[in-house]
Amino acid sequence: MTAQFSVIVTAHEEGPAVVKPLARLLEAVGPSAEILVVVDSPSDSSIPFVEQLGASDQRIRVAINDLGRGPAKAIRYGFSQASSDIVVVTMADGCDDPHQIEEMVRLVERGVVVAAASRYSRGGQQIGAPFFKSILSRTAGITLGLFARIGTWDATNSFKAYSKPFVESVGIESDRGFEVGLELVAKARRLHLPVAEVPTIWLERTDGISKFRLSEWLPRYLKWYLYAFGLGK
Repeated sequence: MTAQFSVIVTAHEEGPAVVKPLARLLEAVGPSAEILVVVDSPSDSSIPFVEQLGASDQRIRVAINDLGRGPAKAIRYGFSQASSDIVVVTMADGCDDPHQIEEMVRLVERGVVVAAASRYSRGGQQIGAPFFKSILSRTAGITLGLFARIGTWDATNSFKAYSKPFVESVGIESDRGFEVGLELVAKARRLHLPVAEVPTIWLERTDGISKFRLSEWLPRYLKWYLYAFGLGK
């Protein structure tokens, strides 16, 4: 049976820290969800713990990315494996609140091509993020929302739901970091397709180590930031 929606969870060497976020996710979504935990290698330390959860809950399974390392390729691979036309992207670090997933899915069912979980809209909040990272993200979100009319105040957040046919039609060009969410929102803006958002509360992870690399990925974010304003190809 085809899932009502698919959830891509990117994981990299999370080990036992992956269990709590996935348990919360399983509690938050309904029985018709499909959860794909995407890892970059068969030796990833997350796998035994995901398989243990999957032994008692058929909604969840491991998907081993064969496109190359990094979150962007893991997300691309997840889309290729998803059985539903609605796909949610989230991370295995526990920062995202899975209770927004079904609300975002309903927005996509109603016709938006991207539904974003927004830390910067009314009712949203970001707690514990590094200062510089938070300032850059908030500034990008506000300026894109205000001046590019992009449909969300939080274009850089990776936690989003998508129309899979839309993603397949525009493609994913990002090949390294977490800029995929910004890329797809920018492409929707250039095509004048609907984007919407729901507020979310984001909490900095307390277990494990963040995989976000600001200095390495900032130029990639800048490319898609400018693209949303009609600059670049």
